[in-house]
Amino acid sequence: MGVGVSIRIKNNLWQVGGRGLTDPADAAIYLVRFGDKAALIDAGTGRDQPQLRKNVAECLESNGQLEYLLLTHCHFDHTGAAQAVREEYGCRIVAHELDAVYLESGDNRVTGAARHGAHLEPFVVDIKLQGQESTIAIGNGTVKAIHCPGHSPGSVVYTTDIDGQLILFGQDAQGPIHSEFLSDEKHYLDSLARLLELQADLLLEGHFGVIETKQEVREFIQSCITLPPQPCRC
Repeated sequence: MGVGVSIRIKNNLWQVGGRGLTDPADAAIYLVRFGDKAALIDAGTGRDQPQLRKNVAECLESNGQLEYLLLTHCHFDHTGAAQAVREEYGCRIVAHELDAVYLESGDNRVTGAARHGAHLEPFVVDIKLQGQESTIAIGNGTVKAIHCPGHSPGSVVYTTDIDGQLILFGQDAQGPIHSEFLSDEKHYLDSLARLLELQADLLLEGHFGVIETKQEVREFIQSCITLPPQPCRC
């Protein structure tokens, strides 16, 4: 049996999935821990679930519980394994209501599943975020969900504080913008401007990995604003 492979980013924060860790088609999957409770940010395609399970096990304490799966948006490379993760850990799935509708209906076009040669089985979203901001209590900490539409109607970023630093889970900050995804370029640019205002110390991106120092995070987000949205990676 293979061993787990995870990347420690800082105290109580790891990357547990994505290219080089699980299936190459997976967007990055992050795990954040607050005492004996934890959350995954995104779930990947589900094509390498056994390895993801081993990687998660490396990061959870023996009595630890994965309490939430926090989805940033509905696209298949982030959500294909959501149902399998819930069945494995008994966690609750969280997504914005504007993207939840496509997950619960199994829309293969809007979720991009068809582009992966896959079929997204419909699944229930346990907690549907509404409005601009929500706060989620996890163990002895909190995570803030911020609605940042554009890449998809219900795209969300999550933030938390670790050791006095603002951590930004800003998956797919570089887009793409595509009509099949119901993208909106104006909303996308407005959302990037909002991310700049956060002044995050650490950006954990879905396809570009870990970007650290406040200056480099700012420069990365600014580059997304000034350059055309990137080609679709789905």
